[in-house]
Order: sequence, then structure tokens, then C-alpha cells
Amino acid sequence: MTEGKRVKRLNSLLKEVLSEVITQEVKDPRMAPLVTVTQVEISKDLHQAKVYVSIIGSEKERRDTLEALESAAGFIGVNASKKVTMRYFPTLTFKLDTTVDQQMKIDSLLDQIHREEENRPDASPDT
Repeated sequence: MTEGKRVKRLNSLLKEVLSEVITQEVKDPRMAPLVTVTQVEISKDLHQAKVYVSIIGSEKERRDTLEALESAAGFIGVNASKKVTMRYFPTLTFKLDTTVDQQMKIDSLLDQIHREEENRPDASPDT
């Protein structure tokens, strides 16, 4: 198996396992109710992993949830390592995934453009 395929497979496996640990075992009151692991990027040496999470909630809820995840990183790693056989379990770093927010913003802008185009008086399409 090529190294690239192995890393991809590990990223996918870690995403699943970390999602499970975060939603079922982290009991920090700062955690927002809707936290989704969207992506995991493990380093080539397998010692570091960036965990991208999407958090539905206010800006404060997002900040609090990220803080809770960072402070629980060791706990999350220990519990996840029980479900995944790896020589070294990577150090976890949590990052906010804002792609959903960006997509919603783009959709909103496109809707606005379409409404403005519809309301424009006799704009010919070839100008």
C-alpha cells in the first residue's frame, strides 16, 4: 500500500473514531450540542493530527467548544487510541472548519445577485 493511501485511510479512520469519542465521551459543559468532525489531516510522520470541526452555534459557543476540545485533547486521544491500533497516537490540534459558513455566505450572495438581476429593468443578456 502506498504511503498516500495509508495516510488517507488513517485520516478517514481517525475522523470516525474522533467523532465518536467527542460526541459520546466528552462531557464538558462548554461543548456546543452540534459538533461535527469534518476532516482529519495526519502529518507524514503520524505524530500530529489537525482535527477540523464544524460547530453550529454562536461565536461564543464556537470559541468555548474549541477551548473545551483543546483542553480535552489528551482525554480524546487516550480514548480514541483504545479504538485504533497505532504505534504512536498523534497529538491532536483542533481547528474550526468554516467551509459551511463560507458556503452559506456564497449561496446568500448568489441569491442576492439573482434577485437584483430579476429586478433590473430590461437588461439585455448580451451587454
